[in-house]
Order: sequence, then C-alpha cells, then structure tokens
Amino acid sequence: MSLLVVGLSHRSAPVSVLERAALPVDAQAKLLHDSVAAEPAAEAAVLATCNRIELYADVDKFHAGVAELSTLLAQHSGVGLEELTPYLYVHYEDRAVHHLFSVACGLDSMVVGEGQILGQIKDALARAQELHTAGRLLNDLFQQALRVGKRAHSETGIDRAGQSLVTFGLEQLAVRTPVETWAKGKRALVIGAGSMSSLAAATLARAGVEEVVVANRTLERAERLAEILGEQGGTGVSARAVPMDQVAHELTRADVAVSCTGATGLVLTADAVVAAVEGRVPADSRPGDVPAQTRSGSAGQAAHSTVADDGCPVDLTAPRGFSVAGEAAVAGMDAASLEQHAAWVDNAPAERREVHHKPVDPQAEADAIAALVAAARVTGRLPERRKPVSSAGAARPAVLALLDLAMPRDIDAAVHRVPGVRLVDIESLAEASADAPMAADVEQVRGIVADEVAAFGAAQRAAHITPTVVALRTMAADVVASEIARLDGRLPGLEDKQRAEITQTVRRVVDKLLHAPTVRVKQLAGEPGGAGYADALRTLFDLDPQTVASVSRADHLNGANKANSANDTNSAIVANHENNENHDPNRGRA
Repeated sequence: MSLLVVGLSHRSAPVSVLERAALPVDAQAKLLHDSVAAEPAAEAAVLATCNRIELYADVDKFHAGVAELSTLLAQHSGVGLEELTPYLYVHYEDRAVHHLFSVACGLDSMVVGEGQILGQIKDALARAQELHTAGRLLNDLFQQALRVGKRAHSETGIDRAGQSLVTFGLEQLAVRTPVETWAKGKRALVIGAGSMSSLAAATLARAGVEEVVVANRTLERAERLAEILGEQGGTGVSARAVPMDQVAHELTRADVAVSCTGATGLVLTADAVVAAVEGRVPADSRPGDVPAQTRSGSAGQAAHSTVADDGCPVDLTAPRGFSVAGEAAVAGMDAASLEQHAAWVDNAPAERREVHHKPVDPQAEADAIAALVAAARVTGRLPERRKPVSSAGAARPAVLALLDLAMPRDIDAAVHRVPGVRLVDIESLAEASADAPMAADVEQVRGIVADEVAAFGAAQRAAHITPTVVALRTMAADVVASEIARLDGRLPGLEDKQRAEITQTVRRVVDKLLHAPTVRVKQLAGEPGGAGYADALRTLFDLDPQTVASVSRADHLNGANKANSANDTNSAIVANHENNENHDPNRGRA
C-alpha cells in the first residue's frame, strides 16, 4: 500500500473554483466513506480549509487511485470532473508526505507561517478516526505532521514569517496603519463561532476594539464565545451574543465585521451592506463607486451598468451571479455572448465609449474580449476577475470594513464597490500575500521538513518489514518447541533441570543465528527500495503468508488504538499554537 494525495488549493485553482468545490462537514463524511469503499483505497482522510481541499488515501494502485479519488472529489464537490481536473495536483509516497509536512509548517499556506493550519490538520485526523477511515498509515502520517509543525514553530522563527489569515486580513483592512491603532475604539461584529471566528474575535479584542458582538446560528455557542471574551482580563472589551436574525441590525452599528461560517449561501448580501452604511457615507463618493440606490438592484448589477451603453446587444446590467468590477463586467458570460459583445465593440466608432472618464481603444478591447472568448470556450463561463484597487483608493477611510474568511464566501464580493465599504476576502488576501517578502526562516523550516520526510520514510519502510521478522522468529520458536518435544519422546528420562538447560541452549543458538540477519534487514529496510528485503526473507525461509498477514493486522490495530489515545496530546499541541497567533509581521511568499 502507498500514500496518495489528490487535491486543489489556492496555488492551483482560482478562488471561484475553490469556492464552488468547498465541502461542508456532511459532504466530507460521505466522501470519506465512499473513498474507503472504493477498490484502490484502504484508508482515507480529508483536509478541507478555506483555501484547500485535499483527499489523502492509502492505495494499492497509483493510476486507479488517482482516477478514483479525482472522480470522488468531483462528485462530492459538485464541480464536473472535466472542469476540476486542470486544477488538481497529485502527490505520491514521499512527495505526499513532504506535501503534508510542508502544509503543517505553514509553508504552503496563503500566509506563510500561519499556525491555524495545525488545528485544521488535527480536525481532519479526528474526523477520519471518528469515521474509522484512518488506519495505521494515516494515523502515523497526520500525527507526525502535527509534531513536525510544532517543531517548525518552536525551533525556527517561522512565526515571524507570517501569521494567521485573521491577522493578515486585519492588516489589509487597516491598509498602512498599525492594526492596534486602526482598531482602537471600533465596534466589531463577528459572524460565526467556529475556530476561525473565535480567533478573529480574540484578535480584535486584543487589538483594542471597544465592543465585540458575536452572531451565530446556535446562540449558545455565540454566548459561550462572548463569555470567554469578557473573561479575558486586560482587554477591556465589551462582548455580547445575538442570534443570526439580528445581523442586519448589528451591521448598521458596526465599524468592522468578520464573517466565517459554514453557510452555502451568502450571509451578507450587497443590499444588506448598502442599507447598513446608508447615511454614514459622505455625499462625494469616489468615482466609479456603486450608487447608494443599489438597493433597487444588486451591487453586482450596478457594477455591470458602469460599462453599459446604448445599442449594446448584450444586457450588461443583467444579474449573472458574479460580483465584478472594471473590465470584469463581462465575467460570467458564455462564449456566444462574449463574441456578440466583441463584434459590437469592434464595429463602433472609437469616440463612442468612455469608462471612468478614460477613452477606450475599441480594437484593444475587442482583442481582449476575443481572448476571454477563448477562455470561456474551455471553462464554459468566465470566473470573477476583480480589478485591483488603486493605492490611492485603498487609503481612503471606510465607514464599514468587512473581512470574509469563509469558503464559499459569506459576503457578496460586489460590496467592494459600495461607497464607504472596504472588503477583504480570500481572493484579495491571495493577491496581497503573493507580494509579501520571503523570510530567511523559511529555508530552515524547509530543512526540517526534508529531514522529517526522510525519517518518516525510513520508519515506515522499517515498519513494513517488522511483520516478516516477527513471523520469522515465530517460525523459529515453533521449530525449537517441536524439536524439544521430539527430544522428550526419545529421552523420556531426562530430568527437568537437564531439559530446561537443553531448551535454553537451543533457543540461544537460534537467537544468535537470527540476530544479525534480522537487525541488518531492518537497517536495510529503512533505505529507499528496502521493501524488497521483506520479500527476500519470506522467500528464503518459506514463511507462511497468512502468518505474516495476521501479524500485520494485529500491528495495524494496535497502531490505530495508540493513535486514538494520542489525540488529546495533539489537541494540546495545536492549542499551543492557536494561543500564539499575534507576532511581528515578516511574511514569506505564500
């Protein structure tokens, strides 16, 4: 059996695809059950975060395993296999181990060095253990990943290379102002009471906000989080809980809102945000913003209307389910509509259109749309393409700052065009983190990962030969017992002391003969290609395959039980990192 991982992340797929492929908890459970029910896989675990979906499995066939796991990911995510395949990556055996260890250390995170991923790996392991889909290999792998992550954080300065998405997101909202200065005295609304929302609430409290309001579908969880915030000494924050139906009202009072729920639809619509800032925005909104009257139509519609013109054969103001800005007014169109719009642009006089008071070259726009047409033919429809916000615009103060850490998104992306509103979401965080400087500590962590991967591989290869060695020694013990029984038949008059001495002598001879070969074969098995030594032992000594298999099953069961008992220890490991999220920023490339 061999380790295989099939997945997609912010590195391989656009946010629009990750958003559609997001797996709620019940879908993850079904995916795990279907994975172990499939022929190539014996174990399975799912690591699903806001910016990655990965399926780990112990498979006996590589190509069949890749095909089966890819198909299952497509089925349970609801994204067609043909559409999903270009964004999938595959890692096998040592490369799969290296990938998970890198993820655990924060090297593969959107913000390098963030520690939140450790809690998510712990949750993935706990879920697989609870559903009995994790066996010896995945238990060992995920527990070792947690230990490697802990080692990276304790032995290096990787914490200085980055921080959690919460801290990084708040930095983006604060623009070039220190978060503590920006947050001081603000009223905060936190939507959701899970681990990420709890971290956001605690971070805001430490940053100096005046009030934190927690909204959650289960009011008891919101009340518990508010109680914990109120008990934290020294922050001076006022905390209270409200039901979800009070979110719209609380938003009208809030200066900053953070949302991270498991909802499959939008939690904050453009209409709700427009209503929340009504009367709080200066009349002289910056050019190109969505007009305040967008409550009669979505902010996305208003964004489309900024590029509409008389005589255009395509209704750019029609809702298409995408939140867009600038040139992304055509996002979500199919190829036929794009071609129709391109022809209209190509045949019109150059002076016909202006966008944001800047003349547009019809030929250049037609060429750009032609390129979009080609992309639409491949993907079916175009994903959202957000035009970067200028630094001058970003520096303008917002009356309402929104941080969306959910996948799929909780907040309509169209609200970033609402006057007085600043939105930071997973997509904009990905863009911002790509420009972050590389930290020197990252190289040290990479060295740790390489060493740990080698050690894990050697241990697994050595463990692979252990059942064969045990079976060999069992066979030798049976031979000794058989020969002593024959000796008793031939020399029935032996005294007990003599029989015991002969038995002990024979056993010592057998042990000495087997000692050097078994020790050496374990050493050799730890090297690449060492698995073949187990086959050689079974052949040379004519070992019964059933005996070896029974030892393997017993070892597998003992390993799984040991893994479950170690789960509480893993919880403590992760809690240690979740309590150390705030560090001086020196982020590495995500």
